[in-house]
Amino acid sequence: MKSETARLAGQRLHSSAMSYKFQRLRERIRQAVANGELNGKLPGERELARRFHVNAKTLSKALTDLAAEGLLHRSIGRGTFVRGSKDEKAAPMRPWLVLLDANTDRSLVDSFKSISPQLETCLDVSSIRPSYLNQFSAVIDLAAATPETFIRDLLVRGIPVVAVGQERDRLCLPQRTYSVNGVMLDTMLGVSCLARELVLGGHRRFLAIEERTKITVAETIRRTASRYCYDYSIDACSAEDAAPAVEFGATACICDSVQAAERTMQALERAGISVPQNLSVAAIGWSARDYPCTGYFVDPKQQAAAVAEILASGQPGRPTTLWLSGTLIDRGTTGPITFRIAETPTSMPVGVESAVMIAQ
Repeated sequence: MKSETARLAGQRLHSSAMSYKFQRLRERIRQAVANGELNGKLPGERELARRFHVNAKTLSKALTDLAAEGLLHRSIGRGTFVRGSKDEKAAPMRPWLVLLDANTDRSLVDSFKSISPQLETCLDVSSIRPSYLNQFSAVIDLAAATPETFIRDLLVRGIPVVAVGQERDRLCLPQRTYSVNGVMLDTMLGVSCLARELVLGGHRRFLAIEERTKITVAETIRRTASRYCYDYSIDACSAEDAAPAVEFGATACICDSVQAAERTMQALERAGISVPQNLSVAAIGWSARDYPCTGYFVDPKQQAAAVAEILASGQPGRPTTLWLSGTLIDRGTTGPITFRIAETPTSMPVGVESAVMIAQ
C-alpha cells in the first residue's frame, strides 16, 4: 500500500515538474519574440530545441500553444512565423495537388483554386514520378480509390494528405491502411436529425437508400426511431426500387448521397408518385448544385475552408479529421404522414432487401 502511494506521489511530482518546464519554455519563447531575438521565420524545431535545451516534443507543443494564442503562425510546408512579420506575408505557399476521378464535382476544384490558385489536378497517379511531388505543399484526395501505395509514398516524403468526402462506413467497413487527414460528412448526425423529424411526423415505414456495402443510414434510422416508437420498420433498397416500395407501405426514405436522391426523385416521377404526399424524400450529401430534396448538405466552399484549416494548423504525423454536419436545406419534399394504407403486403417487392424488421 505504501509503495503504491509513493508511486502515485512520484507520478504527480513528475507531472508537476513537466508542466512547470513546459510553461517556462513557453514564456521564454514569448520573451524571445518580444525582445526581437526571434523574428520573421523561426529556425527549425530541432535547432530551437537545442537552443532552449528541451526535447522536440515539448518545443512543438509550446509553439502550437503560442500559435493558438495568435503570437505565431504555423503552416505545413512553410514553417513557423512570428505573426505579422514580413517573412510571414512574403513566403509563398506551394500549390496543392488535387487527385480526381471521373465522378468528381468540378465546382469543388474551383473552390480549392480560390485558396491555392496554382493547384494542379491529376486523374491517374500511376504516371506520377516521385520527383514531381516535391513542388506541392499538400495533396487533396478527392478520388474514390487512390492506391494505398501512393498514399504511403506521400507520407514517407512528409507531404500532408487530406482525404475529402471519403467517408468509410464506420459500422462495417475497414479503415485505411495509412492514417491521413480527412474532411468528412457526418452522415450519422444528419440522418439522425432527418429521421427524428420524420418519426415525429408520424412515419413508421422507412426506406434506406444507400450503397449495398453500407448500413449507416439504415442503422441510424433504427437507432433514432427506437427512441420514439416501437412499431417501425426499415428496408434497404436501391433508388429504382423506391417507387414499388411505396405500394407496400413505405412512407419515407432517406438517401445517402445527392446522386441517390436525384435517381430516387426521377424514379418516383416516372411512376407518378407524389412527393411528399405519398413518399417523403430526404438526403444527406455534398452538393453545389440545385438540391434535389430536403436534407443536410455541405457545399464546396465549406469543404475547401475545412481543408485549409487542417493544413494551417495540423502537425505532421498527427492526422486530423473534421466532421462537417452540413446545412439543412428545405425543398418541401418531406412532411407529416397524410395517408394510411388499409392493407399492405407482408413482403417487399423483388429488389428490396429488409435491413431491419419491425421492432418487437
